[in-house]
Amino acid sequence: MLRRAVLIVALLNLGYGIFEFAVALRIGSVSLFADSVDFFEDTSVNLLILLGLAWSAKRRARLGMALAGILLVPAIAALWTGVEKFLHPTPPDAFSLTLTGLGALAVNLTCALILARFRSHGGSLTRAAFLSARNDAYANLAIIAAGLVTATLWPSIWPDLIVGIGVACLNADAAREVWEAAREEHKSAAA
Repeated sequence: MLRRAVLIVALLNLGYGIFEFAVALRIGSVSLFADSVDFFEDTSVNLLILLGLAWSAKRRARLGMALAGILLVPAIAALWTGVEKFLHPTPPDAFSLTLTGLGALAVNLTCALILARFRSHGGSLTRAAFLSARNDAYANLAIIAAGLVTATLWPSIWPDLIVGIGVACLNADAAREVWEAAREEHKSAAA
């Protein structure tokens, strides 16, 4: 049951990640770019979890530590795109930003609901998948807000840039949580 759930989540992330990446490039959005990279990271995490579920506790703990590193990729991507946007300050299309954020929210809420019942099974691996989906839903709400603010109050790069940096911070915090859980599992498996 868990394997099937993780595979479905991986496929949902891959599909929407491709779409969101295309939109991010078309409208020049830092937050959508960071979120699309996060969708690809979630795909990788869930595929690795699918492989790691049959492994020993010690090997799963090591994989959890590696996944913590993978969770940092979107943070680095967001910072890189933020610098690019700062150098070329054109606000993204607010309508596309908001609509794409709504679609991402729907996908991430679906993934979080699929994974919610498994979040305490499988240790750091399923915790990584659940935290990723949950944090992404929060990020999507911020992307939607950035689109609305850009459209109505502040037509500049800043709402999108601020949210892109926020997405980076969420991923860094999730990486820390997964690292700590994996380290504890590794200690328990070694004892």
